[in-house]
Amino acid sequence: MKILFAGPSLYGSNIDLSGLDVRPPAAQGDIADAITDDVTAIGLVDGLFGSTAAVWHKELLYALSLGIRVLGSSSMGALRAAECAAFGMEPVGVIASAYASGELDDDAAVALGHQPPEMGSVPLSEARVDADATVDELAAIEAISAEEANRLRASVAGIHFADRTPEAIVARASLLPSREADVLRLYWAHRVPLKRRDAELLVEQLQALPDVRKASPAWVFQRSPLWRQLHPEL
Repeated sequence: MKILFAGPSLYGSNIDLSGLDVRPPAAQGDIADAITDDVTAIGLVDGLFGSTAAVWHKELLYALSLGIRVLGSSSMGALRAAECAAFGMEPVGVIASAYASGELDDDAAVALGHQPPEMGSVPLSEARVDADATVDELAAIEAISAEEANRLRASVAGIHFADRTPEAIVARASLLPSREADVLRLYWAHRVPLKRRDAELLVEQLQALPDVRKASPAWVFQRSPLWRQLHPEL
């Protein structure tokens, strides 16, 4: 069995999710609780934070110690994949690769507000990685001037992740009033959904994996006192 933890990063995607046990964004303990004898691979895209404890590195290491393939992309998955790559977790996509290389080092760059899973995990704000990629695209096709691009990038960086929307980005950028409506229209017309693209790539790679576990790694999982306290059954 292959498990996928995803939510807002896949919003609006039409990708086929067949063959996967799709679950909401993961919180601390969800990875460990999901592991059964028939689990062969786990894809981590989205995870919760702030209102609950985030996915614990220890539970990812536990899965890897059992020979379970663990892939991460887009959001919390990209962060944890970069942090646990040395132990075998697999970064997937542009964002995870940027974290793994050190090109990207701000956890908040992938954060966004979204509705709860029971309401479809609809995004309520724009992640910085998507906003920056969109501004770069607009500059590359010369739809905006270099000065406008710089103003937009500064606006993106200056807005808290929960408040960052295309409308807020343009409004805060101090563009010429005559350009605001056009730039907002261009933003939506050329928006780069980087997180969604990486999530879709992870789905494809997860589906393509053989439904068997790998051999256990050479390193030994350490059952710390806290681990034994939280997961005495494992």
